[in-house]
Amino acid sequence: MRQIIHTKIRLNNTLLGILTESKLMKKAEFASLTIKNNGFYDEFILKVNKWACQLIESLELQKLSGGKHMNRKVLTFTLIMAVLIITSLTASIISVVEAADNDYNIERVSHEIEVMHNGYIFINDTIQINGVASSGFLIGFPYKYGSHVLQCEAYNATHVFKVSLNVPLKDRMGFYGAKVDFQQGTPTTFTVGFILSNTLLVQDPANMSHYTLDFPEYPSLIESADVCNVSILLPEGSTYIDGTVANLTYSQESLEAFSEQARPANITFASTEDRIQIVDINELRREITVGGTGEIDCSDIYRITNKDAREIDFFEVILPLNASDQFGKKLGVYNATEKVNRYEVSFRLPLETEESNVFTVKYYLPSEGYIEQKESRSFNLTFPMFQHLDYYIIQSSVTFVLPEGGKIIHLENASFAGVYSITKGVFQEALTINRQGGFSSSGFNVRITYEYDFLWLSFRPTLWMWALTAVGCAITVVWKRSKTIVPVTAPKVAAGISLEDIRSFVDLYERKRKILPRIKALKERTHKGKISRRRSKVQRKTLQTRLGALSKKLADLEKKLRAAGGRYKNLMRRLEVAETEINEVEANIESIEARHSRGELSLEAYRKLLSDYEHRMEKAETTINEILIRLREEIH
Repeated sequence: MRQIIHTKIRLNNTLLGILTESKLMKKAEFASLTIKNNGFYDEFILKVNKWACQLIESLELQKLSGGKHMNRKVLTFTLIMAVLIITSLTASIISVVEAADNDYNIERVSHEIEVMHNGYIFINDTIQINGVASSGFLIGFPYKYGSHVLQCEAYNATHVFKVSLNVPLKDRMGFYGAKVDFQQGTPTTFTVGFILSNTLLVQDPANMSHYTLDFPEYPSLIESADVCNVSILLPEGSTYIDGTVANLTYSQESLEAFSEQARPANITFASTEDRIQIVDINELRREITVGGTGEIDCSDIYRITNKDAREIDFFEVILPLNASDQFGKKLGVYNATEKVNRYEVSFRLPLETEESNVFTVKYYLPSEGYIEQKESRSFNLTFPMFQHLDYYIIQSSVTFVLPEGGKIIHLENASFAGVYSITKGVFQEALTINRQGGFSSSGFNVRITYEYDFLWLSFRPTLWMWALTAVGCAITVVWKRSKTIVPVTAPKVAAGISLEDIRSFVDLYERKRKILPRIKALKERTHKGKISRRRSKVQRKTLQTRLGALSKKLADLEKKLRAAGGRYKNLMRRLEVAETEINEVEANIESIEARHSRGELSLEAYRKLLSDYEHRMEKAETTINEILIRLREEIH
């Protein structure tokens, strides 16, 4: 190695001397030729470098010894050729070193493209390699899919590997790459899973049961693969119609590196209405409360947005096995298998395109299969996280609430599930796990070992006994005291406002809230080309006319309610603040979407801001719902 370094120094110094002596280049303009030192040099390359040094030295001596007969142009040409030879040799050494760091061949690739229930695309590549990839493994697809990538995970049966997204595939342009780092040695078989957005699945406006899927035909690899098998997994009951690929399964032997076959492809297929619902599950908040006797109460809060071209009146959710209602009766299973139960949640009103909804699913689980008692005061709670899901969740939060007196002793797999925190109350402890993105392949079990004493079961009854004793004493004292009867008068509607005015205001406001999402959905459908601009203009004008008439009537009624003063004035003020908040949030969401589409905002920052704005929007809408409920109570 020392001899190689000396050869390199001698080469650079000699070349620098000749160039500056011949006045072809100043020293400040000379950029030294460097050879990457990674501990690997071929003996042949070393000999060629020595030959290059001898060649340049001979040229220098011939010039310095007074060889005026040598033409300056010949010398210049010779030097240029020497520089080109040395540069090409340097590049060869670098590529040889990189090849030594990644000395492997790809024996087999299984390329699966799955259409999930809510329209997202799951690309699952299982790779079998032979050799060592100490510098990591690169895989990708055409760059057009880069903006659709939401999440990527790499794993095998025993490990989860670190993944870096949006990296170049060597020096090739036009590819979106992902790098998998093997910090604990190169596995022989591993899987790389990508989640792509549901915008790659497009409905046919003329026939809503027909879909066109855009996907990469093969994975883009930097090394050739002996064989690549491809499978396209459509929802149950789907029928292939047409596409750039002839079948849902196909294969390619000797898939070359950066192959042109790794190009965008598409297929058109038909599916029943209930098998695909293009919906964004913006958030899932799950709370699991463990009782002292082992019972498990669960509450799932979903916040979804309908991205389907049709309105939907139900949504399918997947719950853990053996879920039951409060009476111990198993919930009505829509579709069940050995591993998963699917349940249908019906909405009171249909959910239109681009309209959001929040609903809660409450259920109970038995202790068998979830809680195991190890010792008299030691218990293990094992709960599945995102297992067997066929839809993608953008943001999730799972909270485990232990029984009163329970203390967390040990956690297993909590860090893999996401960012977690432990909240310690006066009598209870809770574990909260927040995760960005959740789907089936990222599922595993979280295990919580906690300590609990059954004596805590008598804690609440004892408190109630003390409370009842205190109340009884207070009643006795009050009973013995003389008290003045205070007349109670029923509340009256404020002067200047009638019950009919309140009823009209509530009804008109509800109608206004239904028109606004329809205008927004119409604008979105026009932008996506699902409806002609002429038809959109007519419908938008009709909706805006109705909205203008409603707004004028609401303004008159709002003045009456404000003039009535008291609680009505306060309710109108809160309503105005909530409406202003919604308008501001909508403007901010449009702004960050524009910035994200222009590449000024990263995907992570965009998701965080969008989540904050949606929480503000939800809070403002909750305020409006509370105000309308209070006004309806005035009517009844």
